[in-house]
Amino acid sequence: MDVILSASLGILFLVVGTAAVFLMYYLWGFPFDKATRTSAAPPSLMRLHRQLGWFYILIYIVLMFEMVPRMWNYQVEWPARTVAHMCLGMGVGFILLVKVTILRFFRHLEEWMPALGTGLLACTIMLAGLSMPHAFREMALASEMGDVYSDENRDRVQKLLQAADLPPEAPIAELATAESLRAGRQVLLKKCVACHDLKTILDRPRSPLDWVGTVDRMVIKPSFTEPISEFEGWAVTAYLIAISRDLQRSLKERRAAAVERQQAEAALTGAAQAAASEPAAASEPAAARPIDEATARKTYETVCGSCHELSDVEKAPPKSEAEVTELIRRMVEDNEMKASAEQVEHIEWHMIKVFVQRG
Repeated sequence: MDVILSASLGILFLVVGTAAVFLMYYLWGFPFDKATRTSAAPPSLMRLHRQLGWFYILIYIVLMFEMVPRMWNYQVEWPARTVAHMCLGMGVGFILLVKVTILRFFRHLEEWMPALGTGLLACTIMLAGLSMPHAFREMALASEMGDVYSDENRDRVQKLLQAADLPPEAPIAELATAESLRAGRQVLLKKCVACHDLKTILDRPRSPLDWVGTVDRMVIKPSFTEPISEFEGWAVTAYLIAISRDLQRSLKERRAAAVERQQAEAALTGAAQAAASEPAAASEPAAARPIDEATARKTYETVCGSCHELSDVEKAPPKSEAEVTELIRRMVEDNEMKASAEQVEHIEWHMIKVFVQRG
């Protein structure tokens, strides 16, 4: 089921349940003849309440038809949110079964209806509270990543795929098309989330090479449902690469306050370190180091450009060697940048030469 449709059904489920319960409160205010078991409430409102109840049950069945197979296909231990979701869903089903049974066979227990209806509404609200944020989070893939299918981004993805160590038979040009990227998104939302919380993906953008390795490991794992085909694996890899830049931007915004605090702390210690290291640095200029300038520039553009807009660095470049070192440290430790020690050395050398010594 499409995420937008699922979210819409969830909202409708909550609205219908709320309307049915409050209408029930109103109808129970009318006189009730226990002998004939008839109410003085308007028949039209009674019919409306009954229709809302059956509509609520229908939505519940549709949602369960979608959710139960996903729970069955989990191949890892269920997270706490999923367990709570499952328990509340079963609770709603149990209360519905009791209500229908009383209406059909045990009418002498009708006095229980207000309490059962209130409990049903409470479960519905908690169920929506657990489900809706997650659904809207999935919808963020479409709303926050507005330029995923743009020509500029697809050209970028194609270049990154060429250097991402995909098999020779992978149709890179086809994988970078808008149709293939949309297909990769569907694989992510339909198959990947069967075992993984989407939050893991949204909060952990990776390099193209790392996405290839991650998806390859997932594809070969045993599955209780339809496995991810080879082409689907390539398609979802391309889509993850396509959104990583925007994910990185979003992550950068969320960490802005923490980064500013770290930079302030680094500035206090960096000033002293820079003052102590400046004589040594001056005695060994960058040009004298045994590092090829072209190789260092290419490493910087390939590794850093896979997740970041290099123009963003140029707009606010580091001003000292200490800031360069701290910036790279944060990328490795906080953002899990995948780079060898040699690549880190090349990136640091290039950034010092271009941003620090040039200034």
